[in-house]
Amino acid sequence: QMQLVESGGGTVQAGGSLRLACKATGRDISAYAVAWFRQVPGREREFVAAIMWSNYVTYYADSVKGRFTISRDKASTTASLEMNSLKPEDTAVYYCAADTLGRAFRDRVPYAATYNDWGQGTQVTVSS
Repeated sequence: QMQLVESGGGTVQAGGSLRLACKATGRDISAYAVAWFRQVPGREREFVAAIMWSNYVTYYADSVKGRFTISRDKASTTASLEMNSLKPEDTAVYYCAADTLGRAFRDRVPYAATYNDWGQGTQVTVSS
């Protein structure tokens, strides 16, 4: 089981930018797919973006398309989420998740149950 650690969260004004990073503790990331989800209290975890680890194909929620960019480094150490034009409704705890079992086929990418390894989350707060 990979232990994932997120970093880069913080507080930013609306319209600003943040870059989140996800790393595996003590090893390279080895996964079929890595995704970002977010959650606010009282609501279910929401899909944000995902990247297929071998071919770099990406998927985005409609709410972040054109503003967020998910990427990975060639060395397989880091998955990143570049967030631009942030809105107050982007405020949430952001989680990194990995599919190491090969379950992330196209129609299953946006579902939290597809991913078996999760980080502890990092808080993103966007003030108006």
